Amino acid sequence: MKIIDTHCDALVRLWNKPKELRFSDSLELHTNLSRLQAGEVSAQCFAIFVPAYIKTEQKFQVALEQIDIFHKEILAKHSNVKHITSWDDFDHLKPNEIGAMLTLEGADVISDDLTKLRILYHLGVMSIGLTWNGANLCADGVQEKRGAGLTELGEMVVTLNNQEFVQTDVSHLSEKSFWGVLEIADYPIASHSNSRALYDHPRNLSNQQAEALFKRNGFVGIGFYPLYLKVEGMVSIGDLITHIDQFCSIGGVNHICLGSDFDGVEVTIKDLENSAMYQNLINELLKHYKEEEVKGFAYQNFLNHRPNLKNIP
Repeated sequence: MKIIDTHCDALVRLWNKPKELRFSDSLELHTNLSRLQAGEVSAQCFAIFVPAYIKTEQKFQVALEQIDIFHKEILAKHSNVKHITSWDDFDHLKPNEIGAMLTLEGADVISDDLTKLRILYHLGVMSIGLTWNGANLCADGVQEKRGAGLTELGEMVVTLNNQEFVQTDVSHLSEKSFWGVLEIADYPIASHSNSRALYDHPRNLSNQQAEALFKRNGFVGIGFYPLYLKVEGMVSIGDLITHIDQFCSIGGVNHICLGSDFDGVEVTIKDLENSAMYQNLINELLKHYKEEEVKGFAYQNFLNHRPNLKNIP
């Protein structure tokens, strides 16, 4: 069964080790081409993530360097990897092709310069998370103690996202920022999040948040990071499925996607250690859900909730 994965951090890994890592087959990458093919991943969202230690004045340059790596190392060297630059492109992928879509994890790379944001749109960024875990000029993230919401700049970014048919990603936002986004975003999503009702972690979404996101025609990409799934012990695929069960129990069966967070995590789920193992998850899901529901989780829910003429508010 084909897969659309809504979040991975392969770009920052390739940026960190440009001479050591190859997208084609480096085993250090959870998400390399051979593994995507083995896991039957038909489209992968690649996050641009600039580490917090990078100085403010250098962040946009680092974002551009990661986009350059995306073009030079992923697209140019692999003819079967196709750049997704419009929401309709997903419909035109051939069976042997893998779609590659750019996203942004943390709008601190633009500082307060909306021209830089527009440049990222022009370069093909189609989903934007306002923060990582900390605070920036747009909003507070989940680890900012003050827990403030969107700034005026943050509201402007969301408004521009709406105008450009770009998703606004809530996965790393503080609760107040989350609700601020939901008030004004036309295309809110959570690219890699889990259920706080099952595990009370600030990176997870409460039932109230998830229900509100579903009502706004958004989706939750279930993340695979064991530290967000349970308190302790070895984490299994079954533990991951309990988070899907929880979101389904509050009306999310048509709003659940898969957002692995591969290459952004230092530990993995047993039998789901990299993209090549995706069909292990699919096979287990088929024991619990109807095939059409599993197809929804795997790819169809993402396609159904992408910005397009049918669901423009």
